[in-house]
Amino acid sequence: MTVVASCIYRDGKRAEEVALADEPFATEENAFVWIGLTEPTEEEMGKLKAMFGLHPLAVEDALRGRQVPKVEVYGEELFVVVKTAHLEADKIVYGETCIFVGRHHIVTVRHGSARTHTELRRLLEQSPQMLRHGPDYVLHAIIDFIVDGYLPMVEKIEDSVLALEKHMLISFLEREQIRRIFRMRRQVILFQRVLGPMAEVAGRLTHLDLPCIDENARPYFRDVLDHVKRVETMIAGLRDVITSVFEASNLLEQQRQGVITRQLAAWAAILAVPTAIAGLYGMNFRNMPELETRYGYFIVLGVIAALCGILFARFKKAGWL
Repeated sequence: MTVVASCIYRDGKRAEEVALADEPFATEENAFVWIGLTEPTEEEMGKLKAMFGLHPLAVEDALRGRQVPKVEVYGEELFVVVKTAHLEADKIVYGETCIFVGRHHIVTVRHGSARTHTELRRLLEQSPQMLRHGPDYVLHAIIDFIVDGYLPMVEKIEDSVLALEKHMLISFLEREQIRRIFRMRRQVILFQRVLGPMAEVAGRLTHLDLPCIDENARPYFRDVLDHVKRVETMIAGLRDVITSVFEASNLLEQQRQGVITRQLAAWAAILAVPTAIAGLYGMNFRNMPELETRYGYFIVLGVIAALCGILFARFKKAGWL
């Protein structure tokens, strides 16, 4: 059974359980029904359609899943789709929650969401004064709950990026670490594409005159919009940090290569002196005056050592060694 919870609330307090049926369901003026499902079957959605008169297109979208965040109006009913997200290793895994909102009912259909609404429902039931306002306040609580789940995920990615940045300043980044940077950058870009429509959903619920949304509930949705924009700002900054980590890594890599190249050039210049002198005396010419000098060998070694010492001191002073 995919029905997680199905209850009627009167005056903000939880009353009896509600069973799915194939006939219309009527509630009192001061009551509403909150039904939560996960990965529902066609039969269950068919019963909900009969109970609350859900629009066929919205039911089809809720069954099929893979919808973009949106707010649609079907007569006196709202159909809202929001994206959930959670982190698995370095990958952001997405789910979605489809929400049907009427005057006296709210139905949530979850696909691929790692966080259940059980704890949220329990917290709301501890505040009857909020539940007394009706389904629109529950809608706000659900969207706020989903958006608040973004923040720990973003902070975890941020910690991973900062750890890579610290490692990059100490030593070379390995191939797998560079791949990881690009994977995280890709995940951040994809998440930005989700945050844009999520901000539009919160904006529509804040500014538009929609059925089932009380005027007094709009400030709550404005708060959700602020939360989405805050996450958008963090993600934009995180994307810049990831880019800067890679660019800084490249600059340090080039600097290290330049240092090694200068060191090799300096040693090559130093070793060129004994190589040139040794090569000169290896020509086997018969008439070379120095060959008959008694201390010529030691003099040549001294000249080689002096010249190498001078070059070494010069390169050392220039910072090449």
